[in-house]
Amino acid sequence: MRGRILIVAGSDSGGGAGIQADIKTVTALDGYAMTAITALTAQDTLGVHGVVPVDPAFIRQQMELCLADIGADAVKTGMLHDGPVIAAVAGTVEAKAPKAAFVVDPVMVAKGGAKLLRDDAIDAVRGLLTPLATVMTPNTEEAAALTGIAVASTADMERAGRAILALGCRAVLMKGGHLTGPVVHDLLVEESGITRFESPRVETRSTHGTGCTLASAIATGLAQGLGLVDAVRRARAYVLEAILSAPGLGQGHGPLNHAHTVRRFTA
Repeated sequence: MRGRILIVAGSDSGGGAGIQADIKTVTALDGYAMTAITALTAQDTLGVHGVVPVDPAFIRQQMELCLADIGADAVKTGMLHDGPVIAAVAGTVEAKAPKAAFVVDPVMVAKGGAKLLRDDAIDAVRGLLTPLATVMTPNTEEAAALTGIAVASTADMERAGRAILALGCRAVLMKGGHLTGPVVHDLLVEESGITRFESPRVETRSTHGTGCTLASAIATGLAQGLGLVDAVRRARAYVLEAILSAPGLGQGHGPLNHAHTVRRFTA
């Protein structure tokens, strides 16, 4: 099964993150990518230099047309910059794609430090997106913003993950890449328990778009019928290889190599 994935996110003119990274990831994993673009950004590996938001009604129209004609096995969100956009996206998913897997990457800050989510929209993420999510994929900073729990250890990750789970989503993948140490720890928190994933930390500046890439890879796995643990496992393997084989482009946080072969990662 190829898998149909509708991605609702912002465009990255530099090609390393956002819609561009999402489409590359889904294609590399043999899924079919559709998009509803939420914002245009002018950015490169050094940062975000400009943002032009898309009207919520037009975001909704993009989503509804894709869902009515092609359909979706999974929906993945990225940059949703304010409350009206979040409300439009959540309402459309609930009404038009209730059976699709829903992967929410609560994007708040770009790799270079630019804010991509208004502070007053965090409540909308908690109240509108989280209860619909099959899985959320926050990093430590995003988890802290959602829960008020400072995350500086794997124990903190577990506490924050359980707090997000209590908001109504079915699972939370707590990403530990922002912590220190030679090993990256990620925790998949579910009501049934916690699954722990580990991988060696790669010292590199080629990390732009890792969050977008991971969430889209998970969404692709779910769309193709993988269980959540297997989808996360394959997605993490794909991201690690994409980092290890990164092309080394740009003067700042460079992009991954989304085009590497993934045959050996097939679950």
